[in-house]
Amino acid sequence: MDTLSKLTILADAAKYDAACTSSGVDRGPREGSLGAASAAGCCHSFTPDGRCVTLLKVLMSNACSYDCAYCVNRRSNPHATATFEPAELAQLTMDFYRRNYIEGLFLSSGVLGGADRTCERMIEVLRLLREEHRFNGYIHAKAIPGASPELLDALGRLADRISVNIELPSSGSLEALCPEKRAGTVLSPMRQIRDTMERERLLGATGPGYLGGGSHLSTVRPDLPPAPRGLPGARGGLRRRGGRKPGAPAPFAPAGQSTQLIVGASPEDDNRILKLSSSLYSTYGLKRVFFSAYMPVVEDGRLPHPETPVPLRREHRLYQADWLMRFYGFTADELVSPEAPFLDLDVDPKLAWALAHIDEFPVEVNTATKEELLRVPGIGPEGARKICRARRSHHLGFDDLERLRLTLRRARHFLTCGGKRDPRSPADPELIREKVVSDARGSRYNRTRRATEGQLALF
Repeated sequence: MDTLSKLTILADAAKYDAACTSSGVDRGPREGSLGAASAAGCCHSFTPDGRCVTLLKVLMSNACSYDCAYCVNRRSNPHATATFEPAELAQLTMDFYRRNYIEGLFLSSGVLGGADRTCERMIEVLRLLREEHRFNGYIHAKAIPGASPELLDALGRLADRISVNIELPSSGSLEALCPEKRAGTVLSPMRQIRDTMERERLLGATGPGYLGGGSHLSTVRPDLPPAPRGLPGARGGLRRRGGRKPGAPAPFAPAGQSTQLIVGASPEDDNRILKLSSSLYSTYGLKRVFFSAYMPVVEDGRLPHPETPVPLRREHRLYQADWLMRFYGFTADELVSPEAPFLDLDVDPKLAWALAHIDEFPVEVNTATKEELLRVPGIGPEGARKICRARRSHHLGFDDLERLRLTLRRARHFLTCGGKRDPRSPADPELIREKVVSDARGSRYNRTRRATEGQLALF
């Protein structure tokens, strides 16, 4: 099979991996090397359904020894298979880069003959790119659960970001749908990645451009083991990245780690998913938890009916809720409770929370804390900063808020200026709810979302 035919099969097989993320790495061009990486991310391309395709996103192989019920590449599902040779995939990546098609590589793989064998082939691709082709651009690699710690370390020292897919929100669902996998097999490499990044942060074993591991890591761990040696990227390896001194170890996954959860293949509610997401951030220092709406691509009695709509809006609401937890101080139980465990699909989670807690509003613009302002629908971190800065010099009214270029379409219902409500906002809480929900449903954004919900093609 020629390279183009393999690419057709393996790029399509990789579309179910979520990778819509900025790189998190700053690394400028260097003499003798090709490419660079920017913390702002690679050039993003968006499909009609809102999915982000930023890199050459491809599988090493779609032949897999596992039989996960939801996976199109599972062992028992008849499908065309292909496998790249390491040199072949490395050359393809460089050809695409030179044509300005891509700025980096997202590499995953089915489990081809065992976790270690698969990981070794992926390492060889990255080694060829870094050491033979002198590729200095962004690389995101998916770790293979079950691979040896030494191989995982080598993979992380050749990639910028490394991820381990947890896939399902509970160990019960994992056992039911992936009988050959165990939660511990996934959590163990996540723990190793966290510990390695923490060790390097504490020991200062990182070069320029290293942004650290997870932002949540703060505990001193003097008992962490030394880094493995004798593999590509270990001390004494060939690769030099970020201007490191000769003999210095390559930085381990300088853009941190991430994971992916499939939404809708198993019965867990949004409360369970968001609590798991919060726990993963705090325990393993993840940069991102990605949510992937389940696409019914195979028939299996353990899965939703093949005609079940793909829950793209649910996926979108989970991303919004995840953002609120990471940057706005919300908890999972505030956004979705055990009594109401699913996010509102008609309005965004912040607006839904405000409407459910209307007794906490309105908030006085001139005296509210930054934290209180951040809970007002329509006001984000930048808007809160503008308000706090402007009110130092004068008392703010609604006209002042408009001059600050704040979006008041929703916020006006939850604010007072000098103790006065906006005259365009109804006084009755039920009328506020009716108007806000009506405006949200009729917004151009939501109309577009509804119109594109069935568009799932990535290419």
